[in-house]
Amino acid sequence: MKRNFAAIVALMACAATSPLMAKDIPVAAGAGAQERLQEALILAQPGDVVMLAEGRFELTDGLSLDVAGVTVKGAGPTKSVLNFAGQLAAGEGLLVTSDNVVLRDFAVEDSKGDAIKSKGADNIVYHNIRVEWTGGPKETNGAYGIYPVESENVLIDSVLVIGASDAGIYVGQSRNIIVRDSIARFNVAGIEIENCFNADVHDNIATKNTGGILVFDLPNLPQQGGHNVRVFDNVVVENDTPNFAPKGNIVASVPAGTGVMVMANRDIEIFENVFDGNGSSNIMIIGYRQPFDDAKYQPMVRNVRISDNVHGKTGFAPKFDGGDMLAAAFGGTVPPIIWDGVGGADAGIVSSDGVPALSLGMTRPDQPMESAQPSLAKLDGNAAPKLPQIVMPEAMEAAIR
Repeated sequence: MKRNFAAIVALMACAATSPLMAKDIPVAAGAGAQERLQEALILAQPGDVVMLAEGRFELTDGLSLDVAGVTVKGAGPTKSVLNFAGQLAAGEGLLVTSDNVVLRDFAVEDSKGDAIKSKGADNIVYHNIRVEWTGGPKETNGAYGIYPVESENVLIDSVLVIGASDAGIYVGQSRNIIVRDSIARFNVAGIEIENCFNADVHDNIATKNTGGILVFDLPNLPQQGGHNVRVFDNVVVENDTPNFAPKGNIVASVPAGTGVMVMANRDIEIFENVFDGNGSSNIMIIGYRQPFDDAKYQPMVRNVRISDNVHGKTGFAPKFDGGDMLAAAFGGTVPPIIWDGVGGADAGIVSSDGVPALSLGMTRPDQPMESAQPSLAKLDGNAAPKLPQIVMPEAMEAAIR
């Protein structure tokens, strides 16, 4: 009998944490929403769905979730709105630090800091979310819209971000990433992949940003050596918003009118995108130009394959140092592809797009523009082999079907 009683107790304990016991936790908008929503996020158990009702949740403080396996689901990105205009502190709107989380079908507006940040959260899904700073592009807007960092398996799908003073959709120091079917507009950087390994950025629209899509690698970070990133099937057009990043931010140096910028990365593919109306350049490939003291850091770009892109009007209003002079030298517009030239043929920068490419003729990434030796470049050499498709775990894909 004692043995049977112990078995029953153990069975009850397992049942209490089983996904079979998962439940919906409805949270209404209106007075007291701050306390109700944070309490729901604290008390949720793995498998639970925190259901945001239709309405505006007027919030005065950031929210946090540290329970694994929870879904936060609204009624739609125009119907369930987390509004942080009255936020008293400058932290995140929503911070997630647990694995296997799904965030979907709601909006975040006017957060003082980053809108939604996830840190060390593996297998995280962002789906059908709108993030917006409703006052338009301003330096005082929060830095990042969607901001997963230090994670493995990141899926960003059908997201809209407007007005971030750094990057609208940003993934940093992570591995195995997909950003797809999303729209970024009126941000400094529309989409940014920074210090990441293995990412696919495809079927997005990046427009009216300062720079459309950035693939960066920076020094002095726990994960560096960014590589294996594919940028394809995107529409990158009219990225003409003046740079409104706070001074000192790395993206404050991104020239307005940049389509895709690759900095200090390796093994990159840029293919089957549509470029048009980017005043500085459609594709810019440069090394890291700032001083650094990280002995392990590699500042130059290596192995970039450019192919099958459509190039519309570009280079007509270059906003980088020496741009006007270069435009004058090349008949009034800068070529669609600009490369700093560091490494020469050994750098493996290859284009089959059939459009002019400009090499700045530099021998090191931090070389002053005044000493550049620009010339048209024939981009052939030994590029990296084609990169594999990124695949998410089936459970992550199933969560948004």
